[in-house]
Amino acid sequence: MLIGEVARRSGVSTRMLRHYDALGLVRPTGRTTGGYREYSAADVRRIFHVESLRSLGLSLKQIGRALEEPDFTPAALVGDLIRWTEDRLAREEELLARLRTIDASAPTGWQGVLRTVELMRDLGSAGAARRQQAVLRQEQEGAPVPAELLASAVLAESDPHVAGALRWALARSGGDAVAALDAATHAEDAGVRRRAVLAIAAMPGAPGAIAVLAAALADPDATVRGHAALALGRQGVAAAVPVLVGMVVEGRHDVEAAEALRALAEDPGCADRVTSALTDQLAAPTADSATRIRLIQALVELAGATAREALRRLAHDDDSTVALVASALAQVVEDQATEET
Repeated sequence: MLIGEVARRSGVSTRMLRHYDALGLVRPTGRTTGGYREYSAADVRRIFHVESLRSLGLSLKQIGRALEEPDFTPAALVGDLIRWTEDRLAREEELLARLRTIDASAPTGWQGVLRTVELMRDLGSAGAARRQQAVLRQEQEGAPVPAELLASAVLAESDPHVAGALRWALARSGGDAVAALDAATHAEDAGVRRRAVLAIAAMPGAPGAIAVLAAALADPDATVRGHAALALGRQGVAAAVPVLVGMVVEGRHDVEAAEALRALAEDPGCADRVTSALTDQLAAPTADSATRIRLIQALVELAGATAREALRRLAHDDDSTVALVASALAQVVEDQATEET
C-alpha cells in the first residue's frame, strides 16, 4: 500500500507519515521498484498505535519508547500519563485562579491588569522582604487589591512580619475578606486554619466575622480555638469564656486570656459566669499549684464582690503557696476597692 492510500485510509497526512519514517516510528517495510514507500498491514497497524498514543497526550519520543522498549509496561505508561495530566491540570488551575483574581480586581485598563500581575508575582517571591515590600507598596500607592488575592497570600504566608502586613492590608481592602477566608477555616491543614482565623480576628467588625470565629471555638486545634476566643472575648462574646478559662488552666497565652476575661466581666450579665468558671477550675481536683495560681491571677483581673470573696476564701487554702499568693492579691484588690470608694 503506497503512502497516498495509507494517508487516505488512516487520516494521517503524507507529511506526518514521512515524519514518522524519519524518526523511525513507522518505517514502511518495502519499496516499489520506483523507490516509493510501500506499507504492509503491520505497518498500518503500527500507525494506528502511534495515533492512539498521541491522542493520550504522549510526545513522539515517548511513543517511540513505549513501542520499542520491551520492559516498558502499559501500567508504567498509564502511570506516567496520570502524573503528566495532573501536572497539566494543576498548571491550568493556577492560571485560572490568576485570571479570576485579575478579573475580581475589575481592571479598567491595562495598567490595572499589569499592577495586579506584578503584585501576584511579588507575593509569590521566595524572598520575604520582597513580599512585604509588595504589600507596603500597594498600600502606599492606594491601588485597590482584590481581597481574594490577599486572602490567598495570607493563607500561604509563613513569615510573621509579612503575614502581619498582609492581614493589615486585607482588613483595609474593603472586599468581602471574611468570605474569602471562611472556607480555609475548615481546611484539613491546621496551619491554614490558624492563619485564616488569625486574619479574621484582625477584622472583628467585618460582616460575618463573629459567626466564623464562634464556629472556630470548636476547632480540634488549641491554637485555632485560642485565636478565636481572644478575638471574641475582646468583642464581648460570652461564648468564648470556656475556651479562655481553658487557656488560663493550660498556661497558653494565659495573660491575654485573663485580659479578655476581664473585658467580658465588665458586662454585669457575664461577670458571674466568668467568676464561676474560674472558681470551678480552682476547685478541680486535678488542678496543681501552678494552675491554681494562674487562675487566682485571672480572678484578680475581675472586679466585683464575688471575685473578692473568692480570693478571701483562697487565702485560707490548704496549699500554703496558693494561700500566700491569694492573701497578697486579695489585699491588693481590697485596697483598690477602698480607693475607688
